Amino acid sequence: MAIMKALVYLFVYPGLLFLFVYSTFCEWFDRKLYARLQNRVGPAYTGRAGILQPIADFLKLLFKEDIIPENADRIIFSILPVIGVATVATAGLYLPLWNYDVSRTTFNSFQGDIIVVLYLLCLSTVILFLSGWHSTNFFSTIGGVRVLTMLFGYEVPLFLSVLSPAIVADSWRLAEVANFYQDFPFLLFFQIIGLFVALISLQAKLERTPFDIPHAETEIVGGTFTEFSGKKLAFFRLMTDIEMVVGSGLIATVFMAGFAGGLMGSLARFVLKTLIVIAILSIIRATFSRIRVDQMVVFSWKYLTPLAILQLLVSIIIKGVIK
Repeated sequence: MAIMKALVYLFVYPGLLFLFVYSTFCEWFDRKLYARLQNRVGPAYTGRAGILQPIADFLKLLFKEDIIPENADRIIFSILPVIGVATVATAGLYLPLWNYDVSRTTFNSFQGDIIVVLYLLCLSTVILFLSGWHSTNFFSTIGGVRVLTMLFGYEVPLFLSVLSPAIVADSWRLAEVANFYQDFPFLLFFQIIGLFVALISLQAKLERTPFDIPHAETEIVGGTFTEFSGKKLAFFRLMTDIEMVVGSGLIATVFMAGFAGGLMGSLARFVLKTLIVIAILSIIRATFSRIRVDQMVVFSWKYLTPLAILQLLVSIIIKGVIK
């Protein structure tokens, strides 16, 4: 029975099948909301209200011609998109969607799993850099360098902001952090600054406007994805969609008291809270225009990092008071 549950967890819910279906739905939701904010229609024809458009785009790319640059390392160039999807999908398995009984040991919940999720999300960004670098294309190389430059800007405030609620909860285990704020929801009020920093940092990690600098089509064609086509491009797009779901789920876990409940209740809470986060990201995307990479780094170190440190100090003070 334990083996069957593990297989269901890995491949069905919240495993690969669920992540694929829900991430494509979130892409449709994001595109639809973004379009309406710009007074456009957005996806409209494939499925009801265009809801199947992301899946149609994915399948279409799978059957497109798959080209590998002549000077690129064929093995690394081909395997990086698969590793990218595997990385973010693995991070999604650590979100506490099923078991909230922290007295039981499970394969996907342990002390420090919050660090593992942050590490895996960071690793996906490194994969984007390697993809651009190994494309041996001028525009791809510039895009890869921009990815790495941005990484040194937003990653520190993202880590500090996400770990601040964990300090108050006195645990590095996602399920325990969520349980703590289920019991003391009023303490979430003191994490508002961290929530703001985490949202902005996640927007930068996903390379969405105004932080879509590494693949700015009007400047460097397609940046890191310039040489990718067919199945490889499809996997990179899927990686980005899953990363958006996992990042939103991580923020919802630590800043919105998680998704505790039965199977259906947990699923409903997960969908509702992640869609709220994605809606905020879409509003940011529709409100601002692209900035330069140097402006992004300066913004991160001048504003986001000090705010994240301030949130960390507030969390330490609150921890001392409630202790």
